[in-house]
Amino acid sequence: MSQHRNGGARTVPRRAPEPTVEVLRDFDGPPPSVPRQGTSLLVPLVVGAAVAVALGVYGRTHTPTGIAVNVAGFSSPLTVKVWLGTGAAFFAVIQLLSALAMWGRLGGLSPSWAGPAHRWSGRIAFLLTVPVAVHCLYALGFADYDTRTLLHSLLGCFFFGTFATKMLTLPKRGLAGWVLPTVGGVVFVALIGVFLTSSVWYFTTFGVQF
Repeated sequence: MSQHRNGGARTVPRRAPEPTVEVLRDFDGPPPSVPRQGTSLLVPLVVGAAVAVALGVYGRTHTPTGIAVNVAGFSSPLTVKVWLGTGAAFFAVIQLLSALAMWGRLGGLSPSWAGPAHRWSGRIAFLLTVPVAVHCLYALGFADYDTRTLLHSLLGCFFFGTFATKMLTLPKRGLAGWVLPTVGGVVFVALIGVFLTSSVWYFTTFGVQF
């Protein structure tokens, strides 16, 4: 408030008008949009399905060569395949246990070793599956001689499809807590299915051979 000497009159400055609700709303801006769960998973699911189908089509149309991967010290490429598959299944179990440890499902707090063990066991397991897939697709093709071979071929393609989905899902933020454990669990089940229909079948049919 200011006072002037001219006739003793007082001049009161006007107060600025209070901002209306509309002004405040315009200033704050619209609320941020949250992507829907299904939209976030759409691309990983589509890519994973495309990978699985592409592998199946290649294995079906490619003429099998009979040999693709061999390692010195093993009696045949088939024994190489079953032992690599066994190693992949072993590290997949390590990854599962380390994941349970990270989530505190094994009792107590998450140990410091659980994270690195989870990541490296997953990497090793996948690397071991690559020469197995090369041998299956290039040397044997998509086999459907009986129920076991058909199931093995389907699970092999499904495994690499779900693995691609998992890798594309991992960097995404804001996903529900069940998404990554579910995708990881599906990958684990697919790999164990491949192991049961190949390595376990071989060992129980022909015995443990190298």
